[in-house]
Amino acid sequence: MLNKKLIGLSSILFVMIVWGSSYPVTKMIINDIQPLTLAFCRCSVGAITLLLIFLINKDKPIREYLIGVPWFSIIFMGLTGVTCFYTLFNISAQMTSASVGSLIQGFIPICITLFAAMFLKEKLSAVQIIGVIASLLGVMLIGFLSSDNNSDTRNSITGNLLMIIAVISWAAYTIMSKKTAAQFNPLLITSLSTCIGSLCLLPAAIFENRHSGWPVIHLNSWLAILYLGAVSSGICYLLYSKSLQLLTAAQVGNFANLDPVVGLIISLVFLNEHINILQIAGAVLVLGGIMLSTWKSRLTG
Repeated sequence: MLNKKLIGLSSILFVMIVWGSSYPVTKMIINDIQPLTLAFCRCSVGAITLLLIFLINKDKPIREYLIGVPWFSIIFMGLTGVTCFYTLFNISAQMTSASVGSLIQGFIPICITLFAAMFLKEKLSAVQIIGVIASLLGVMLIGFLSSDNNSDTRNSITGNLLMIIAVISWAAYTIMSKKTAAQFNPLLITSLSTCIGSLCLLPAAIFENRHSGWPVIHLNSWLAILYLGAVSSGICYLLYSKSLQLLTAAQVGNFANLDPVVGLIISLVFLNEHINILQIAGAVLVLGGIMLSTWKSRLTG
């Protein structure tokens, strides 16, 4: 039991470190590729990666894996966790301030916790609730104080609303993924849902380039897409699904608070951004909240 929990914690920690780096990496190439086109390329690479991993590891004919597959759940996951999430997130990122981009990750665990309590009947201890609140406060400190005063983006009501819907979309994906992965092969389910979500992004990418034509993507951008797709949207989606089998949805959700911390560190090192004492305090609150969120499992074994 302890080994399974350790595997789950190690998996979700790796996922959040990679996902935390995704925003700075995306920021480096967003001028070369439009948001929805980047989302399609990234998710398509992720889908191909997952399918290759599945084909390498399968131990029986594919048709046997497809027997009884819950297509409704798979389509739902593809639409919520891939198509809707990346569409809403990328569009809203153009309309709202950078601070909200960090704050979105603070609302993810709250939504997952509420959905888990409502649909999975997961119970939270008082200590875990304190951990969630502490992490949220930490993300708020980082998010509000890490915005770029020179940014030309605006904090629009529409952009903020799209961000909130994106958070709800990811929480819905997480809950459905946890329910489905418990009964079926998680690699197959994640592969199929990512493929469906990527295919649904194709019309959006075509529409986005209807006037200018498909963009010429430079080598550095392709390397970034491979990282974002193969590692972040491919391997990490698989590990995320695996961690949902070994941990509660609330514990997994609270690790999402690591995203802005990792993103902040990478921004300091590679983007020459600055940090103040309140942002450091926010990072401490995030890490402390994650420790508290897993406290119940340590006490009960």
